[in-house]
Amino acid sequence: MDEALLRGLTPNVLAILVRRGADFAAAEDAVQDALVEAVRAWPADPPRDPKGWLVAVAWRRFLDATRADASRRRREDLVDEEPAPGPAPAVDDTLQLYFLCAHPSLTPSSAVALTLRAVGGLTTRQIAQAYLVPEATMAQRISRAKRTVAGVRFDQPGDVATVLRVLYLVFNEGYSGDVDLAVEAIRLTRQLAAAIDHPEVAGLLALMLLHHARRAARTSPDGGLVPLAEQDRGRWDTRLIAEGVEVLQAALARDRLGEFQAQAAIAALHADAPTAGRTDWVQIVEWYDELLLLVDSPVVRLNRAVAVGEADGPRAGLAALAGLDASLPRHAAVSAYLRERDGDLATAARLYAEAARKATNLAEVNHLTRQAARLNARGRVLDGP
Repeated sequence: MDEALLRGLTPNVLAILVRRGADFAAAEDAVQDALVEAVRAWPADPPRDPKGWLVAVAWRRFLDATRADASRRRREDLVDEEPAPGPAPAVDDTLQLYFLCAHPSLTPSSAVALTLRAVGGLTTRQIAQAYLVPEATMAQRISRAKRTVAGVRFDQPGDVATVLRVLYLVFNEGYSGDVDLAVEAIRLTRQLAAAIDHPEVAGLLALMLLHHARRAARTSPDGGLVPLAEQDRGRWDTRLIAEGVEVLQAALARDRLGEFQAQAAIAALHADAPTAGRTDWVQIVEWYDELLLLVDSPVVRLNRAVAVGEADGPRAGLAALAGLDASLPRHAAVSAYLRERDGDLATAARLYAEAARKATNLAEVNHLTRQAARLNARGRVLDGP
């Protein structure tokens, strides 16, 4: 069973059902039923036209559900309009569906969560981790969003800022998580950049390209995580870096700075450094200061603490870290790194082990565990027999 094919077809099938009159929640349920049926039937009898098959089955499931609902019996005449199985239009509706999910009746955070779940293919757990909230809280948020848009006509697309936020979170999950969605996020952002003349769209595209350029160097042959400072920069994709820098420079020239442009500028400074030791950390801290003026979030302050530690020394980095909640994801890992640079190996080892217990990505868990073991072994050598 080609799961990647199913994930790729899901947004288009969902968009077709919505265009044919299904409300969003019912359309999503019908598509999910069709996917379950595909998993059962396709291995033994794969269809010649997977998309047409999914459209036909999902539409039938929608009509069956409509007939079963007494309050919607007036829709029974739609049964005669059921499309026959066959080729579906070769149109990519994914980006349009992103805008439709960013419906004006939803708050931006609810619109992002609903889109990530319904269109992006992320699990509720993955979305909760991205938002730094408990999984149960996110499940309730998504359920409320579904109830809000139930029965609403999707003829009022949402704003660009909400769609950009969704694309950014999809890219981040694809870049570092269990579901590979980074390439899809870049593709959709390219489409958006071609359709809309907006500096923040360009900023997001530049940010994605610059991060994606380093992807091949982020893991070792055995799947282990390779920190930025230890990456083989010869494996970075210079073509993507050049494109990302060019897109960023054009956006910055318009003097309408946004958070994605600021983040892209930081990524560009990392990409420009021939070695980790020659990274312009002072300028990176300055860009983090600009970013804080645009979006003052704990995650930005955490990353800024790392940059301050590199630019002004680990004590300064620890001072910048002091005001942040210790329960923040990656807080223990950042503190461990700065403590190690400051020479406090015992505390650093303890914090690396704590960070490993909190990590949700297996590669990150293994990396942090190895860091703790390395420092513990080093401490034993220094202590002597």
